[in-house]
Amino acid sequence: MILMTLGTISFPFDRAVLWLKILIERGVISESVFLQYGTSDVSILKGMSSVTLEPTITAQELVKLVDASRLVISHAGQGSTKMLAAKGASFVILPRLKRYGEHVDDHQLLFARSVAKFGIKSFLSLDELEKAIVEPPPYFQEKIFAYPRLTDYLLTQYPPKNKTIQLVS
Repeated sequence: MILMTLGTISFPFDRAVLWLKILIERGVISESVFLQYGTSDVSILKGMSSVTLEPTITAQELVKLVDASRLVISHAGQGSTKMLAAKGASFVILPRLKRYGEHVDDHQLLFARSVAKFGIKSFLSLDELEKAIVEPPPYFQEKIFAYPRLTDYLLTQYPPKNKTIQLVS
């Protein structure tokens, strides 16, 4: 099974849905697919018996689906990427892009580029994604986000002067 998760923000990710349809029609994907699509338009996939569509799922359901998938195609959200890395999944990420109205800016692209050094592959074209489906990456074995939290880092870089700061976690 392939799991595609597009996140739950209010911006659609219709490009990813279209790519999924094309890859199924080309026969590149011939197995079952679970698509968590958020607010994306999935009308072009309705009637495809191999595709299960759900706008949202719980975190627990997502983890179960990751465990059952040979490949996960995910938007480039930090939370999703962190979970997939921690699970040791075989996964690739598709950054949402501002120019397609998929997000407010290109922070997912910047994030995808920043985690490439850990071997996490991201794709901006259908042809690249097709290659990843045919030859999926190995199950992830690295550690990411092993660094201090941003607030901890900032406090070390800019220690407060004469003020007490209490962080609530």
